[in-house]
Amino acid sequence: MPRSKNGTRRRERRRKIMKLAKGYWGGRSRLFKTAKEAVMKGLASSYRDRRRRKGDFRRLWIARISAAVRAEGVTYSQFMHGLAEAGVQLNRKALSNMAIEDPVAFKAIVMKSREAVAAAPGGIPAAAPGGIPAAGVGEK
Repeated sequence: MPRSKNGTRRRERRRKIMKLAKGYWGGRSRLFKTAKEAVMKGLASSYRDRRRRKGDFRRLWIARISAAVRAEGVTYSQFMHGLAEAGVQLNRKALSNMAIEDPVAFKAIVMKSREAVAAAPGGIPAAAPGGIPAAGVGEK
């Protein structure tokens, strides 16, 4: 019986790689070895970045919230501490969208956060002059 060299399976394997490499530039879409390297690198990057994307969005939401609360005269950490004290359980994505789409409601949440921190011992005042707490207030 003649020796089989796995011809059809080999062709299927190569065709699968070349199909994934469609749209790549130059030899990366035409040459098997180069295409295989490019596809493996692309698949590894997409796997890694699907997980990385979650952190990227969290950083974006935090930056947006921070900018919005600074306009109200509070830092991000003071704001988040106030939300925890007040028992408000909104995630950063919802807070970020609220800051952009509904500034009036977001301002109410900022005031609720300030009041909760002010009610706690050693907290910042609910309405400091100029919106920024005086130096030394709230320090332990």
